[in-house]
Amino acid sequence: MDHASQADTRPVRGVLLKKLCSDEGMFALGASVARVVQLVDSDDQGTQSLAYYVLSDVALTQKILRLANTPTYRTVGGTAVTTISRAISLLGFDNVKTTALAMLLVDTLSNSKHAQSVRVELEAALCASLVGRELARMSAYQGAEEAAIGALFKNIGPLVIASQEHERFRDIAALVASGKHSEAQASQMILGSTYDSLSAAILHEWKIPDVIVRSISPLSPGKQKAPVNRQEWMRQVVNFSIDAARLLARKLNADSPEAQALEERFGSALNFDGERLQNLFATVRRDMATLLDSMHMGPQTEVQNEPAEGLPKVLLQAVMDAGTSEPEGSWPSGKPFNAREALLAGVQEVTQMRASPNRKVNDVVQAVLETLYRAMAFRFATVCLKDVRTSQYRARISFGEHYAARQAGFVFPLMGDGDLFHLAMENDADLMIADATAPKIRELLPSWHRALLPDARSFIVLPLVVQGVQLGLFYADRALPAPEGVPPEEASLIRALKGQVLIALTPHA
Repeated sequence: MDHASQADTRPVRGVLLKKLCSDEGMFALGASVARVVQLVDSDDQGTQSLAYYVLSDVALTQKILRLANTPTYRTVGGTAVTTISRAISLLGFDNVKTTALAMLLVDTLSNSKHAQSVRVELEAALCASLVGRELARMSAYQGAEEAAIGALFKNIGPLVIASQEHERFRDIAALVASGKHSEAQASQMILGSTYDSLSAAILHEWKIPDVIVRSISPLSPGKQKAPVNRQEWMRQVVNFSIDAARLLARKLNADSPEAQALEERFGSALNFDGERLQNLFATVRRDMATLLDSMHMGPQTEVQNEPAEGLPKVLLQAVMDAGTSEPEGSWPSGKPFNAREALLAGVQEVTQMRASPNRKVNDVVQAVLETLYRAMAFRFATVCLKDVRTSQYRARISFGEHYAARQAGFVFPLMGDGDLFHLAMENDADLMIADATAPKIRELLPSWHRALLPDARSFIVLPLVVQGVQLGLFYADRALPAPEGVPPEEASLIRALKGQVLIALTPHA
């Protein structure tokens, strides 16, 4: 193509790109994708950041948990996976990250009025990401998992056109079907830009790292040579992955002529033969069925804790164990009627986690906090631990609304002045405050809590006291009163959860 015709096509693509990316749903998708792509697995911090993101979306949370509980991932004889923290541990950080990205695409684009065309492209993207993940597992390159992300977004151009500009998508498909034009030629004719160029432009608009954007660029035709660096390897993996995904969508086997041609083109470069390709196809088919099903796209010992006499009468009345439970739905406060079942599943999972030889105290604490947050449907939940260096109790892990800002402000001195939090720890008493606006309760609330959480209408406080030493507490609240209280069975399970943390925190436990 000469320079004049190139100049003619740029404004067309620019106008189209602006139209596609200015759509409210697409803009939100781009922001979410960029946020997830930037998450880096830096041990505890990475896991927490990914857990925070997933938990901020109820639908995404349910899909990840559903995936973690499929036979493919759930350990034999293992308890149900009820926390995102455990799901990340089981599935792997990179797997959950890529799956979350895939689910973002599905949630944003699958309800298009052109559902069938969109679904074909969505399934190609999902399948390509699984192929890329398998090849990344075989690679010695550091950061190889980025190839799975590149494979997921290789066909973002046609996917978005199918959703937003379906007539153009149909026209391109008709030109390709005629046999007279390649997909690149047809998309250039209809859009003024090839699909590959449009895909790269969309990812640039979304501020996706260049290493991923470059990985989706097309390769020269013919047999590929062994890659000389990670970037070239990623390009080969991404291009192979989408081609393999298209073959799998046609239900072709690894011994089909088309698959053999794919092996001939990429086999020596990516170090696989016919047998490896056959195993790859089988694995991806199985994982694809599991993934589609998870997206609905496919055909313990209790720790007794009696309050001491040192509590004011109003707090003695607030001790957990009062109330009744119901089978379905939720109370006006938002607390689910089936909280007991969710707490029980959490106790079983955390107990198994703590028994693991590789468990970390931080993992146990985070899993307990997440169980409380989700099972009881709290608005905000945090664990606050002693910081001897600053002579303060300081929030360390949090979930829920505005968790970062609230965690930063959830700090109070080690020595108290008879406020509710210090009284709970001094007496090792688990409290359920049904209505924080009650005058006698409000008198016991410290000024920092009233300033930080002025609209907290009900909350729980679970002190962490080991061998008489006050280590901190769990705190979780709602913006509505909770007159239903916490019935005895739920209270026992909450204490059992807390007991797992106490055991984990006990020296030589």
